[in-house]
Amino acid sequence: MAGVQNLDREYDIALYGATGFVGGLTAAYLAKAAPTDVRIALAGRSQRKLEAVRAGLGPAAENWAIVLADATDQSSLDALAASARSIVSTVGPYTEHGLPLVAACAAAGTDYADLTGESLFVRRSIDGYHKQAADTTARIVHSCGFDSVPSDLSVHALYRRALADDAGELRETTLVVRRIRGGVSGGTAASGLAQLREMATDPAARRLAVDPYTLSPVRAAEPELGRQSDGSLKRAAGIDRSLSGWTAGFFMGPYNTRIVRRSNAIRDFAYGREFRYSEVMSLGRTPFALVPAAVLAGGLTAGVALSPLLRFVPHSLLARLSPRPGTGPSERSRAKGFFAIETFATTSSGRRYRARFAMQGDPGYAATAVLLGESALALALDTDRLSRSGGVLTPATAMGDPLLDRLVRAGVDIQVDELVGAAAR
Repeated sequence: MAGVQNLDREYDIALYGATGFVGGLTAAYLAKAAPTDVRIALAGRSQRKLEAVRAGLGPAAENWAIVLADATDQSSLDALAASARSIVSTVGPYTEHGLPLVAACAAAGTDYADLTGESLFVRRSIDGYHKQAADTTARIVHSCGFDSVPSDLSVHALYRRALADDAGELRETTLVVRRIRGGVSGGTAASGLAQLREMATDPAARRLAVDPYTLSPVRAAEPELGRQSDGSLKRAAGIDRSLSGWTAGFFMGPYNTRIVRRSNAIRDFAYGREFRYSEVMSLGRTPFALVPAAVLAGGLTAGVALSPLLRFVPHSLLARLSPRPGTGPSERSRAKGFFAIETFATTSSGRRYRARFAMQGDPGYAATAVLLGESALALALDTDRLSRSGGVLTPATAMGDPLLDRLVRAGVDIQVDELVGAAAR
């Protein structure tokens, strides 16, 4: 079934999981940002709850359709996929609930986006559905929220700038989280625990999760660049002279780095065969900053090493200690959140660049609703500018410049500058 066309579908966007916390925020964003002629459907298990969500969105959503679909009912997911040009899913943990919808979209030639940060789920999506999605031209795009749009698009923007400047390939590239404020959603916690539980009982899954090229299209084709640690402790000035103090591995880095490396491989290593990428957090310049930096650096490494012990911890206890799925902070708390990241890159010609990506709003909630909402609009409305190849893609390889443009218009601070003089190493 090659080259399936979905231009005549009933809906432009179907939001699956609209009754969940982040799903509701994404629905609210689309009600505000989507053009009035975009045909949107809210999908999920409960007619009553979906109607309540729609009623709370105001006049902009009064004509949105309601579609019933359940992760345990493949026929309902097949019908949902056949009805829409693009589907956005906020139903997790994706390891437990995600693959049936990916399968439906791959078969129907329907574009798909989600919020997953679960590498084992994405690996299964690649293994099971990349070829079929490529045949049907379905763009299956995982990780369209704070995981991993800021990371993936920052490197994409650096690559585009270096290419325009004829500055050579990207080499040492490091994302630095300069400032961040926000909470962990119940859905994010459930997703993380689902993957850790699998790693606890399956040594093969644990080995796959720690491979820096977990998500590579062809593992044997990846360059051997030596150890690439997710939890290293670094002096900030070693990344760039404009920085001071200490840094340690960013807690989302073990996933984001693998998405970025997949983008490079999908592009036939256009970023460079010597492209090395890592993510860290800035932890201040006082001598006391070394303590949390060391704890973070050791914690990321120890978390994987100790994951087998989770099989001895009752699931009910972990559930009680974690935020409940479908819950989240108040609107006031979400508005107080923010993040600012800077990604530094050296090219093969020795030139230095910095990409800035900053947003107001809690990263896992308010900011993610914007990132996912604009991804949905890009997939539905920017088809003439998107990747013409289907398959299991990444935000950068599927949407790249169109998504960057949309985010800038939405108020996201995205800039790329060349570093000269004292700022460069």
